[in-house]
Amino acid sequence: MVQPQEDDISFVEASSLPPVPIQEISEDRTLTETVLFPTPKLFLKISKPEIRQSLRALTYESVFAAVLYSIIGGALLSNFLLELGAGPVEIGLLAAIPQMVNLLQPLGAYLVNRSTSFRWYFMCIFIPSRLLWLILLPAIWLVTSSRITGYQVVQLTLAILLVANIIEAFGRAPWLGWSAVLVPQRLRGRYFGFRNSILGLTNLVGVPLLGLAVSAWPGGTLQGYGTVLVLGIVLGVISVGCQFWMTDINPQLLKVGDSYTSHPQAQGIDLSIFKEANFLKFVLYLSIWCFAVNISAPFFNLYMLDNLDIDISVVTIYHGLGTGANMLMLLLWGKLADRIGNRPLLLLVGVLVAVTPLLWLLVGSDRISFWIWLPLLHILAGATWAAIDLCTNNLMMGIAPLGHQSGYFAIAGAIAGITGAMGITIGGFLATLPGAAGLLGLFVISGLLRMVALVPLVFVQEQRSIPLGQLMRFLFPIKQPTDLIKVE
Repeated sequence: MVQPQEDDISFVEASSLPPVPIQEISEDRTLTETVLFPTPKLFLKISKPEIRQSLRALTYESVFAAVLYSIIGGALLSNFLLELGAGPVEIGLLAAIPQMVNLLQPLGAYLVNRSTSFRWYFMCIFIPSRLLWLILLPAIWLVTSSRITGYQVVQLTLAILLVANIIEAFGRAPWLGWSAVLVPQRLRGRYFGFRNSILGLTNLVGVPLLGLAVSAWPGGTLQGYGTVLVLGIVLGVISVGCQFWMTDINPQLLKVGDSYTSHPQAQGIDLSIFKEANFLKFVLYLSIWCFAVNISAPFFNLYMLDNLDIDISVVTIYHGLGTGANMLMLLLWGKLADRIGNRPLLLLVGVLVAVTPLLWLLVGSDRISFWIWLPLLHILAGATWAAIDLCTNNLMMGIAPLGHQSGYFAIAGAIAGITGAMGITIGGFLATLPGAAGLLGLFVISGLLRMVALVPLVFVQEQRSIPLGQLMRFLFPIKQPTDLIKVE
């Protein structure tokens, strides 16, 4: 057997627990021709050329998928439903459905652990869920020709959203597991920061253009949405094709490593998470955070489109400004996370994210709000959420054991999904109460709960993070004064 040179190998350390060693026989062979070494100190080895190609393909896959998800979610889909006569209940369901189906994530972790290929597992997940949106195209034609009512199309859209998200729920936790193996731990901050900045650039350019196309389409906004939906579906299928250039991994190889650890792999859905106190603290933070965020998150677009009567093209421009700030800050957050750790950064930026909903109390229908406050709020949100999204996933990858990652991600996602859906449901209920100050009252409640959510995060342990006492000294170093000795 020809042993590869050390320079051709990159160590993918997914956690501090001993993963399984996979030694490549040669760079031109497939992953199924690897050799397993049952040693006490285990590493998963993938050649550097394969890692580079996989990370490039992962970036391209994310860019194409981002265009699709910006069309079938967010402001574009909210505006589409509002044009059809949807109200706060339907808008709340639009945000609640992706959260509720997260309950199925443990089942996805169970299924992927019985497959032999991450790639083909995701082919079976993403192709049907994205082609399902083709059903909406004839419905748009029928409603524009007055053959069916707008409310019927609203119901159909929500049904498609429900089925598509149920299918994709089976792939959310395994997708994080595949990414955790392909991206070396020491590079996660920089890589995901770079990749997310590219996604930010895509949204910065693409979303306002899509919003403008929908708003200015000669046949009306409904036909305009149908046109951009076709584009999104095509790009979504191309996104799936990019996975052929990502190094495929057999999930069974990760299970082999668990036979040499003190936590053997269970035959059913993995419940060892309930024995990991550190991960439970993280899940507690994540669940409260998701509840606090989702109690108001679906209603910011509704507040601008309905209460302030702002055109969809302007709303997408606001989102573009936030995306631009997100893109510019991601590289900084990624490098900073690699230096000080993810937990300190989550605590620091989390305070700013908690204050942001309270600033919406200053927004009105005047020109100052239109030209200054709303752009600044979206820029602030984009810059801060860049750190939250990046560090949350990286922290979860870092504290979950390699052989259990899909199960840990699934259970954490399910619990976060439950609390997120509860937040949306309660938020929609409170928004209709006359004494709750409407949507602005929700923004205040959300801000206060976000501060509460940060408390459990203080007690989460991360190996690579600096102590909180050193955080301020690291960010704002102060030079000590030097006494000059006068020489006589």
